[in-house]
Amino acid sequence: MTHPEKKTVGIVGGGIVGLTLALELSERGYGVTVLEAEDAVGGILVPMRIGDYTWDRFYHVILNSDRAVLGLLERLGLLGEIRWGATRTGFYTDGGFHSMSNILEFLRFPPLSFLDIFRLGGTIFLTSRIRAWQGLEKVSVESWLCRLSGRRTFQKIWLPLLKSKLGENYRVTNAAFIWATIARMYAARRTGVKQEMFGYVGGTYGRVLDRLRATLEGRGVKLLCGQPVVRLGPADGGIEAKLADGTRLAFGAAALTTPCSGIPGICPALSEPEKQRLGRLQYEHVVCLVLLLKKKLGGYYITNITEEGFPFTTVIEMTALVDSGLFGGHSLVYLPRYLADGDPVMGWDDAAVKDAFWKALRDMHPQLADGDVAAWAVTRARSVFPVTTLNYSAEVMPETRTSVRGLFIANSSQIPNGTMNVNELVALAGRKAQEIAGCMEGAG
Repeated sequence: MTHPEKKTVGIVGGGIVGLTLALELSERGYGVTVLEAEDAVGGILVPMRIGDYTWDRFYHVILNSDRAVLGLLERLGLLGEIRWGATRTGFYTDGGFHSMSNILEFLRFPPLSFLDIFRLGGTIFLTSRIRAWQGLEKVSVESWLCRLSGRRTFQKIWLPLLKSKLGENYRVTNAAFIWATIARMYAARRTGVKQEMFGYVGGTYGRVLDRLRATLEGRGVKLLCGQPVVRLGPADGGIEAKLADGTRLAFGAAALTTPCSGIPGICPALSEPEKQRLGRLQYEHVVCLVLLLKKKLGGYYITNITEEGFPFTTVIEMTALVDSGLFGGHSLVYLPRYLADGDPVMGWDDAAVKDAFWKALRDMHPQLADGDVAAWAVTRARSVFPVTTLNYSAEVMPETRTSVRGLFIANSSQIPNGTMNVNELVALAGRKAQEIAGCMEGAG
């Protein structure tokens, strides 16, 4: 190992945060190396193969208010490749489907009374007017919504929305989560488009990753894949990274973009209070059945489910937005389930997931038959985003700067008021690059 140069940074983790952080720091003149444990960079954005087609492993869309993602795509020369479309939203409740895609359908939503709808509208309006979100961290999202909307509206509307992203972790999530959800929705409306438009890059996020990887390599960023970091700590005035194969690399500084749960194990030099704080953080996990179907479903991009007993939390019919011609005329459907620690579904094998999820989808759509499945795959990811529990930013969220000089944390756990989407992750990387560069160029 050689002595580190001051303006070099090792980034542990090659997901979208790590890659965007690498781009930002390289543009500030730093020599950057990305250390990724898997065989390819991209994290949850790495595409999959299903049947004869390649698409995103998990469902992703772009809103016209997603400034960070739009800015990144512009830098990569991909802004003109976004394809926009209007979508419909459905609810499956009391054994039937109901559209809630415009204001008239909102006012006529059968499961709710006029008073329920009035309180629901009031909840959205009031929450959208809140600017100081920090106070919402002190109350649970369930308590907040029940107080404003009532228990019936919570059960019929808010609960399926919460479960579609949080699973059973909604029980411990603070109310800043729903503030962020509503704020993102209103931001899209303020762009001047009355109906919310969703977009996607032709060729999926795999196209974005290819261009981002080429851009980074063109700037001299080193991407070392298949290189798990087993130790990270201070050495010779900088930071030393020890890889699983015994290789030692020296940097002026290092940034961890990986989940907090694994940080204490590879950074023994952190203080005990830091390790304890990192250990308090809870993460959401996901398992998803992806189907290529020979039949269309209901034409809703997203169907929220209020019925009990379903193994998945939402139905995403991607081809309600994406041209089905890209899949030979088939429908691309995602059936996600978000999981808390200890959920037994985490231990199911692919066949068990497929059987249980497919049976439940057929219960919703009796017109489906086994022969309508052209191809299927099960995708999984651990620690996809943090659960923002009560008093999260004050008691749980880690600082960027650690007690180890030159060692920084820059990961999704530092988004205390978000809904965990790609736009938020790209924006986080931009903020953390500025903060890390400031620390390195200042007192350190």
